Amino acid sequence: MVTYVDAATAPLKNTGQIRLYDKAAFEGMMRAGQVTARCLDALDDIVRPGVTTDAIDRFVYEFGLENDAFPATLYYRGYRRSTCTSINHVVCHGIPNDKPLREGEIVNIDVTYIVDGWHGDSSRMYAVGNLRRAAERLLEVTYESLLRGIAAVKPGNTTGDIGYAIQSYVEGERCSVVQDFCGHGLGRLFHDVPNILHYGRPGEGVELKPGMIFTIEPMVNLGRPHVKVLSDGWTAVTRDRSLSAQYEHAVGVTETGCEIFTTSPAGIFPPRSLRG
Repeated sequence: MVTYVDAATAPLKNTGQIRLYDKAAFEGMMRAGQVTARCLDALDDIVRPGVTTDAIDRFVYEFGLENDAFPATLYYRGYRRSTCTSINHVVCHGIPNDKPLREGEIVNIDVTYIVDGWHGDSSRMYAVGNLRRAAERLLEVTYESLLRGIAAVKPGNTTGDIGYAIQSYVEGERCSVVQDFCGHGLGRLFHDVPNILHYGRPGEGVELKPGMIFTIEPMVNLGRPHVKVLSDGWTAVTRDRSLSAQYEHAVGVTETGCEIFTTSPAGIFPPRSLRG
């Protein structure tokens, strides 16, 4: 049975209860989300052929220091980086290293900053130079699936409505949705309930209520949906080595719909090919 709890009175740990946050919490989430979004905006001019993901990771750490924000991934469950950088067939949790990015690659950069105790969690895809049309189309489909998932967020709908909006669109575009990873509750905890599946059936799952905060972060593959985790314990890749893409926003359910905490201040969130 699903239970909901006033976030102000709940203990700071995952109890299995869904927290409902107030206006002040939404304001805190907006502050954290906008620091993350500004960092991701700045990376738009940094991601180029020849740049290493180590350099990207250093930038994320230093940007956080300059903005009184701490990277939530640093030392999280033994992870020792300030961001995740997932290239080409890496689905998620790619670990930054000293290998230069190459022309035509795609890379997801996932950043979460803690600001005054609130977590701003978002990720975007970046084109490394000029892309093949197949890669460009994958980015377009993945971004559109995120928008469709967000459009399903309103009181009375369910998490299944979100998943269905994403899955039905993606599969209609002859791509596949990764089912091994999901979105999650967010707030003063990095990962909380409920899980937000990116597949599902209308009307199923958890009912959405005002005050809920969570991420929507569909991972979409050009090939089959199956993934595996490498021996490092973090890096997830497509089993068929097909390209994978992901976009992520943090959102809060309002009385009439939802509020997006991680919108791009510079308006450069979409793939370059979708910017008009």
